[in-house]
Amino acid sequence: MARAAKATDTGTTGSAKRNVSKDELLKYYREMVLIRRFEERAGQLYGMGLIGGFCHLYIGQEAVAVGMEAASIDGDQVITGYRDHGHMLAAGMDPKAVMAELTGRIGGSSKGKGGSMHMFDIETGFFGGHGIVGAQVSLGTGLAFADWYRNNGNVSFTYFGDGAANQGQVYESFNMAKLWNLPVVYVIENNEYAMGTALARASATTNLSQRGASFGIPGETVDGMDVFAVKEAAERAAEYARSGKGPYILEMKTYRYRGHSMSDPAKYRSKEEVDEVKTTRDPIDHIKTMLEQAGVEEAEIKAIDNEIKAIVMEAVEFAQTSPEPDPSELYTDVYLEA
Repeated sequence: MARAAKATDTGTTGSAKRNVSKDELLKYYREMVLIRRFEERAGQLYGMGLIGGFCHLYIGQEAVAVGMEAASIDGDQVITGYRDHGHMLAAGMDPKAVMAELTGRIGGSSKGKGGSMHMFDIETGFFGGHGIVGAQVSLGTGLAFADWYRNNGNVSFTYFGDGAANQGQVYESFNMAKLWNLPVVYVIENNEYAMGTALARASATTNLSQRGASFGIPGETVDGMDVFAVKEAAERAAEYARSGKGPYILEMKTYRYRGHSMSDPAKYRSKEEVDEVKTTRDPIDHIKTMLEQAGVEEAEIKAIDNEIKAIVMEAVEFAQTSPEPDPSELYTDVYLEA
């Protein structure tokens, strides 16, 4: 295991030449393509009026969720904000249950009552998307407290964005996490624009990996468009947290291709900027290039694409045919009897 980065580390983990197996390449390609195709289809269903409320797509950021998940072990927890579908799929949730939840059906993971922003799946360790900006950071720190109290060797992977990085409760969480050396990895998905304002216009300091420096929390900046850079950083951070040294911050430099939500025309950035990222930094294209260099035949890649297409179409069909929840469901899952 590589030595953990120091608190003063401001470098970006790049895509150095790596010895990666064909099976590993295919695995990450498949997982990222699943998220991409799922989200594309979710966007279409939203446009058709089959998904209501808010819907925040993860297109472009797939390498973060997939790379981080590669460093997790059984019992670890994931908690994030409302751009959460990619995290659910990476954690192993059933695409049918996720899509059905998006459409508000009883077959959804939260029986159609959570929707896009508030679904859970404890079996896979996914403790929810959360609609209140930054609220999940306190909750994720609480999950880490439970791990610390139980001494179970697990880690809480707590995600938030560059917009949430300025929330006061984030720093309260940092303080408590370091005070007790809780096993939490804070993952800042810096997609540069928060809800529509460029990071430099909203933050006095833009190196988000160093936001925990005053608390003694180490951090590093990672190329969030490179799944292997993410995986390597995640392994360092998770080992640091598991070893009892306390919290760790990973700033993932990533980019979302769509607007903040489906209702956002994203006029605050140019089409040329988005196209340039798609052309030069796309995480899926990066893996596909590595597959080609490894001698993987186009037919094998195409077979995965077709498999994913079938999985997503099955999820869509399930979401459209699953019944809506009975009104009596309004009164279930409200309180826990103890």
